[in-house]
Amino acid sequence: MNEISNPLVAEFEPIDPAKFKNPDLTALGEVRASVSLSALETLWINTGTLCNITCANCYIESSPTNDRLEYFKLDDAVSLFDEIATLKLGTREIAFTGGEPFMNPDMLAMMEAALARGHDVLVLTNAMQPMQRLKIKTGLVELNERFPGRITLRVSLDHYAKALHEEERGPKTWDKAVAGMDWLNAQGFKIAIAGRTCWGETDDMSRTGYRDLIAVRGWRIDPANRGQLVLFPEMNEKADVPEITTACWDILSKRPDEQMCATSRMVVKRKGADAPAVLPCTLLPYDGDFEMGSDLASSLKADRGNFAEGAVKLNHPHCSKFCVLGGASCSG
Repeated sequence: MNEISNPLVAEFEPIDPAKFKNPDLTALGEVRASVSLSALETLWINTGTLCNITCANCYIESSPTNDRLEYFKLDDAVSLFDEIATLKLGTREIAFTGGEPFMNPDMLAMMEAALARGHDVLVLTNAMQPMQRLKIKTGLVELNERFPGRITLRVSLDHYAKALHEEERGPKTWDKAVAGMDWLNAQGFKIAIAGRTCWGETDDMSRTGYRDLIAVRGWRIDPANRGQLVLFPEMNEKADVPEITTACWDILSKRPDEQMCATSRMVVKRKGADAPAVLPCTLLPYDGDFEMGSDLASSLKADRGNFAEGAVKLNHPHCSKFCVLGGASCSG
């Protein structure tokens, strides 16, 4: 294997403190780019930040003790699904992320409610002990039988090599995750992998490594399919990145409607809050400056600070590094 370094501890150029301050203008005084919602194709629900493990570089800092985002409740989820129908948003997919979603007591019920309303369901999971409990396994099999082909489980395997996966996720995490993947595959679930590109490998190198692992395990995953093997760039909001201006779309040959916030929103429930909060995407769970309202209707009209008539101003390092320049999206 090529010698690789871990950028989690690598040196980086610190971000210019003048950047990402003004919602409308960059540090150089240029007009900041924004992205309008073209269609709410995916609604993300953060099920809570509690997790069974503590990763070395979790962007949301999930752990067995972090409950800054409460367990999302079934009643709140149903209200969102009803609002989607009332507003005729045509949302295709309800996606659940955490924390570890299967630690949430309402997880199976929320999945069932989404599926019963005609939405596809995507769950981001580590496929470890919480998912492997008998009650959860039984419930998942029943849902997959009732709603065949409508559930996708995307499992976090940070690298195709055990040692590097466990460098991020901790000792004894690989075998349990792989066992969970084997079970999902054997039960006929649609499965996908979420990996990282933080060890200096090219996209082709990473996909080749995962291809070999997938072949050995017999998983029904196409490593060339970017929806089935999703490789995320590492996120470090302290590292310097360019700000995205309106001119960047042509310079970079990118389009606003290709960005994650053009087709998705995320809803969280902050600890102690009276109501959920709608956010532009999955990457900004704690930033109050990016709250769009307490429901979908108000988020569509958000018109202050980082928003203009529902459009999102790209005023965060993640907008640049992860989405525009990284070309990544949490949705499939």
